[in-house]
Amino acid sequence: MAMLEIKNLEVFYGVIQAIKGVSFEVNEGEVIALIGANGAGKTTILHTITGLIAPRAGQVFFEGQEITKLPGHKIVSRGIAHVPEGRRVFAELSVLENLKLGAYTRKDKKEIEASLEMIYSRFPRLKERRNQLAGTLSGGEQQMLAMGRALMSKPRIILMDEPSMGLSPIFVNEIFKIIEDVSKAGTTVLLVEQNAKKALAIADRAYVLETGRITLSGDAKDLMNDDSVKKAYLGE
Repeated sequence: MAMLEIKNLEVFYGVIQAIKGVSFEVNEGEVIALIGANGAGKTTILHTITGLIAPRAGQVFFEGQEITKLPGHKIVSRGIAHVPEGRRVFAELSVLENLKLGAYTRKDKKEIEASLEMIYSRFPRLKERRNQLAGTLSGGEQQMLAMGRALMSKPRIILMDEPSMGLSPIFVNEIFKIIEDVSKAGTTVLLVEQNAKKALAIADRAYVLETGRITLSGDAKDLMNDDSVKKAYLGE
């Protein structure tokens, strides 16, 4: 049984259909990349999984149970975390306050403190800046904070939307290394990413989305060598 299963998803914005019968699955322990051009519907799919958008048709299953109509906070408490596009940190709150907000569905204070120490060990820069306002961090540091905040909910699966967007090459490499580390530590990853080369390099499998439909899927390494993928997404 897949950890996350999307079945025949259809999503509309008014009369415009953004997602057209999309089905795919993510197995426990995998890194799955969802690649495609701007406007293909990648972010819409993540928003639908996490309850921010209601689909017109189709279903979302997590660990065998349907979550299609659950509110967002209940989806988080089931074990799904979302790192949104554009980071969306709370600029007027400190780094520490942002991280603690990530644990809002949890009640175990000792375990929350343990999670905080784990985040600080994974992101030493966040520890150094824990009392700094999040809005004063660099783009790369804000991305680390958004990832750390999501991990504070102790997710079983983490959905990441364009984590490398707008970052310097050094920070891009650092962010992808962190995604690999998160995966190795046992968290399943669904990654939406414009940088298809980087995404396919760390993914187990991938799906290619074009204008609301999945047009290709398979082993990430195979897709990396696919001529149509090379031409459209890898600049080759």
